[in-house]
Amino acid sequence: MDRECALLLPGVCAVLAGSGSSLPDDTSLEKLLDWFTGITEAGGSLLEACPCLLKLICTVVHNAASDPGVLSFALRLTGLLAATEESFKTIQEHSVLNEVFNLQHWQEAGLWEDPCLRIGWIQGLRSMLQHPKALSFFVQSEFIDPLLQLQTDTSLFIAAAANQMLAHILLFFQSVPPGVDKKEKGDGMTPSSADYTAVVKSISGYLQESLVPKESKNVRQSLQTLKLLALLLAQAGPPLRDKLLQTVGDSLEELVAAGSSELTLPLMDVLLSACSSSGTDERITRLLSSMLNINKPADLIHAAAAFLRRGHHDTVHTARAVRILLLPLDIMTGQTLLGSISTADEHQFSVVEQLKSKSSCISMICVCLSNTPQITLTPPDVLPCLPVSIVTAVLSLLKICSGNSPSSSTGCSEVSRNVIGSGKVQKCALEALTTLTSSPGAKERISEVFTVLIQYLENPDSDPTVLHKSYQALLKWTSVCTDFSFITDQLRHDLVEVVKKRVCDMRWEVKDSTVEFLGHLAGVCDSIKAAAEGRDASEALLGACSTTPLLREALQDSESYVRASTISALAKTLTHRWQQGATLTEEESVRSVLSQGRADLDWEVKVHTLVLAELLLDEAFSGHPGYKKGSDSHHASPHAYGVVSEQAYTLHTHTATHTEGAESDLAVVVEKGVISVLLSGLVDCDRPVALKACRLLITLRETVCPLSLGALDASAAMATVSCELPGCGWGREIIKILKMKKSDQAKEEDIADQRGLNGAEEGGDSVCVSVCEALRSLGLDERMEVLTQSSDHIHNSPLSLLQDILTASATHTKPGEEVIVDCY
Repeated sequence: MDRECALLLPGVCAVLAGSGSSLPDDTSLEKLLDWFTGITEAGGSLLEACPCLLKLICTVVHNAASDPGVLSFALRLTGLLAATEESFKTIQEHSVLNEVFNLQHWQEAGLWEDPCLRIGWIQGLRSMLQHPKALSFFVQSEFIDPLLQLQTDTSLFIAAAANQMLAHILLFFQSVPPGVDKKEKGDGMTPSSADYTAVVKSISGYLQESLVPKESKNVRQSLQTLKLLALLLAQAGPPLRDKLLQTVGDSLEELVAAGSSELTLPLMDVLLSACSSSGTDERITRLLSSMLNINKPADLIHAAAAFLRRGHHDTVHTARAVRILLLPLDIMTGQTLLGSISTADEHQFSVVEQLKSKSSCISMICVCLSNTPQITLTPPDVLPCLPVSIVTAVLSLLKICSGNSPSSSTGCSEVSRNVIGSGKVQKCALEALTTLTSSPGAKERISEVFTVLIQYLENPDSDPTVLHKSYQALLKWTSVCTDFSFITDQLRHDLVEVVKKRVCDMRWEVKDSTVEFLGHLAGVCDSIKAAAEGRDASEALLGACSTTPLLREALQDSESYVRASTISALAKTLTHRWQQGATLTEEESVRSVLSQGRADLDWEVKVHTLVLAELLLDEAFSGHPGYKKGSDSHHASPHAYGVVSEQAYTLHTHTATHTEGAESDLAVVVEKGVISVLLSGLVDCDRPVALKACRLLITLRETVCPLSLGALDASAAMATVSCELPGCGWGREIIKILKMKKSDQAKEEDIADQRGLNGAEEGGDSVCVSVCEALRSLGLDERMEVLTQSSDHIHNSPLSLLQDILTASATHTKPGEEVIVDCY
């Protein structure tokens, strides 16, 4: 703790102790605790550095008018202070622990009903229970029963905290298994056998009694108990784990036999945690088999999905779970997914009956769909059908949902009508289809995949999310395709027409998804070639249709999200064209796009415009010595405010020397408006925009006008390249900076130019300045230092927090005056 904070802390303690009321900023106490926790974890002693804290705790606890929030703070602070044995001993000598954690005192004062106090009590004890002396205090104070009662508290946060606390006690103080280095647990961490045995006995007895609900209203208690048991079994060592399983074995069997739907998933978590930790326990294996043979179809599906998600390598149960999850798809689509001999036939009738209910049908089908990608990757001896059959089933289901599948070709028509037009099922099916690209044999169905996806894009009833997922699936399948000979002229025409239609859709989400698709398609094209036809993927899918006019039209959209996505898509499209041999001068639309993006009011649009400007710089200067591409500089100096493009673009490089052609390249980027975009971004009010522009300007400066003596000739040539600054707006701001720099340097030869700058600053005509001169005179390094230094160095500090609390307390006493404090 630094000296300034140490001087202010007694005053802060006096404020909290004197008023007993909470602070205007209710997060200040949390921040104080975070600070104190950091000091403790770093090995510092709070009691030695801040003896005033003990006095604060005693005063607050004895003040009947103290706010519950402040009392909770005192409880948690006490636990934090008592987290080491030495500090625990000091606090106990002052009889503070008995007063702070005395449950009867808080109940008699009528404060225990406040959730703030209860959570503070739990968290305070949790922080303190880090050594055997604390456990002895906990046991002797008989806190275990109140803690068990809090496990079913009406507040979910308190109930969860109580569960975590109970698990911590059993796991932290459990005996070290043979073969484990005791240093890993820490010296002196082993409690007395009597204390720990008492805790284990109490918690085990509670688990045994509360697992099986005696009445329907006790289901919540059983649910919380199962969560605690799963937490314990997942981390407990052999002695504790064996003890717990022995204690709750009969109760678990009773629960499985009861078949409560509300407890299916938590019960599966317990059984799977026990399997992971205990290996092949016969009783647990038998219970797991019973869970995968429940008579309730919905519960059966959820149990199978839970088993599959945990990734167990039990062949018998995995095969069983796979068949269960494929059964609804088999029934719905009529595809043969379970083979001729099905062990799931016993559930066929009950599952069909359950699927006739629309809500149950949608829920069960979505669970099955979410697990299909993992199912297709299971070993062949476990899978009852070929993986490609599952892809076919998902496609059939998509057709059924859109109403494009004739009833005669589907499975049970009475069931299939429940999913027609269901957006939820469509989304799940499209997500499954997107991830099924890696399934063995999936490419055999690629033609059908494209046909179904284009039908979804054409469907006027498809909602924006369904369309977005259709675009994603189309891109993913395109990325794994190496031969586009299956794309017919009709299919190509349909895709072109639907893209043209969707880019003008009334819904901004649809337009945004469409322009994103066009941009990502250009990115996919960079790595995919249609080998047989010598065409890239974009040409194979869209033919001769140019996407640039479509994107230019979307750039006029009133929604900023669409405009930002459009500029990003244009950048990817232009990159793709450059790779095909186009040059900067051939892209006549670049300047207008940059100009429009620069003038946009939305900061994200401006950032994406800078990304496009960065690509133009990469294209122009990537072959020149000293130039670093944006992707390289981003990795070198990441910052929270920096915006990095999602994709690394690979461009062809120039072979010109530094002195040959560099000035012409600079002239081209000036003509295209790149320098104007960078300079306007530099003085932008949004930090991400200014930071990215400054970084790019520094890169440009190091390339075209380095300070090394060997580059003087090049610098002289570069000095002839100038750019035009408008006399208002961003140009005026740049001129003002340049004028200040000139005044500081006080160069006689610049007086004439300075007069010109003065005229521009007053709103006169535009001014031409040398690009190199501007780059050297803008103070870019100093500006970068300011931009990369967030306000955290001033406001996000313990000193600022303490000052805020003192200031708030001083002004809080003045009625009618608003109290404003920093909130970091």
